[in-house]
Amino acid sequence: MWSIYLKELNTFFSSLIGYIVIGVFLIFTGLMMFVFPDTSLLNYNYATLNQLFELAPLVFLFLIPAITMRSFAEENQNGTIELLVTKPLTEFHIIFGKFLASMTLVLFALLPTLLYYYTVYQLGAPKGNLDSGAIMGSYIGLLMLGGVFVAIGLFASSLANNQIVGFILATFLCFLLYYGFFFFSKLPVFVGKSDDLVQMIGIDYHYASISRGVMDSRDMIYFFSVIGVFLYLTQTSLERRKW
Repeated sequence: MWSIYLKELNTFFSSLIGYIVIGVFLIFTGLMMFVFPDTSLLNYNYATLNQLFELAPLVFLFLIPAITMRSFAEENQNGTIELLVTKPLTEFHIIFGKFLASMTLVLFALLPTLLYYYTVYQLGAPKGNLDSGAIMGSYIGLLMLGGVFVAIGLFASSLANNQIVGFILATFLCFLLYYGFFFFSKLPVFVGKSDDLVQMIGIDYHYASISRGVMDSRDMIYFFSVIGVFLYLTQTSLERRKW
C-alpha cells in the first residue's frame, strides 16, 4: 500500500499536477477573500472566514475530480491495470494507497490557508476576535468533504477508460451528493413532509453542521460511511475488471 502511496505522491509532484491544484485553489480563494470587493473580508464589519469555507467546496467540486481522474482511467487506457492487480497487493491496498495520496494533496492545499486564519486573527478588533471552534470544525468538515470527493473520484475513474469521462462522471456525482439533495428537498412532493430527511442524505447538510463547530458523531459517521461505500464500490469495480 505504501509503495502505491509513494508512487502516486511522486506522480503528483514530479509533474505539474500537484502544483497546479494547490496554486489554483490558493489563488482563487485568495482573490475571493482579499481582492474582489463583493466577497472581500476586508469590507466586512466583523472578523470571519466564512468566505473560505463557503467557496472551498465549490472549488473542490472541480479540483478533486481533476486530481483523481487519472487514478484508474489512465491505468485502464494504457493497459497497465492488469499488471497492477497481479502484483502482490490486494485491491484494497491499491485503492487505499491512491486514496491517501490524493488526500495528502488536499491537505497540502489546505495548510497554506492557515495564513488566512492568522491574518484575520491579527486584523480582528480586539485581536483574536474569532470563533476558533467553528473554524476548527470547518477545517475538519473540509477534510471530510475532501475525503468523500476523493472516494467518489476514484470510483468514477475505475469505471472509465478515459480521463475526461472520469472527470465528468466524478464532477456530476460530487455535485449530486453535495447540492442535489438540497434541490430535491424543494420539490413539492417533499416540502413539508420529508424535506429535512432528504436534505440529511446530502453532504451539504452535514458539512454545514460541522462548520458550526458542533462535532456531532452522526455527521462523522455519515462522512466515513460515504467514503467507505465508494471505496467498496471502487474495489468491486476493480474485481469485476479482473474477472
